[in-house]
Amino acid sequence: MNDPVSDQVHQILSALDFPMLVVTTAAGGELSGCLVGFHTQCSIRPTRFLVCISDKNHTYGVAQRAEYLGLHFLDQRDMALASLFGERTGDVVDKFARCTWHTGAGGVPVIDDCPNWVVVRILDKVAGGDHLAFVTEPIDAHATEGLHPFGYQQARRLDAGHQP
Repeated sequence: MNDPVSDQVHQILSALDFPMLVVTTAAGGELSGCLVGFHTQCSIRPTRFLVCISDKNHTYGVAQRAEYLGLHFLDQRDMALASLFGERTGDVVDKFARCTWHTGAGGVPVIDDCPNWVVVRILDKVAGGDHLAFVTEPIDAHATEGLHPFGYQQARRLDAGHQP
């Protein structure tokens, strides 16, 4: 069914350039990660992030069982990481065998080639349509100077591992 309001909203949103990040997590010995565009800081004091993961994504199930997430803020030059975590599905591919990483706080996989990251503790989960929203607080982080965010307009060239 055609919804003219949704069509207009999607036209506006498709012109924006939201920063993308890779979310990683671990639960029950299983690692997972995916490319995410729906996220934002949602509190200044205390610092909180809202991160939304699609129910079509392998990471969705692992994140539901997890206590922590890794938020990896991609730079414009990180197309290979965006492709790995956005075009491949953890249902089929071991993404972590294809990149270098280490175990961070809370057992979260931290991608070595992404120097701007935050590990967050999951405080709450809120259902929101076809995504689950995780309200989180940071427990560890690493930042570098000169981040040029990898945006949605770059990610539009990728073919999603799971269709929306």
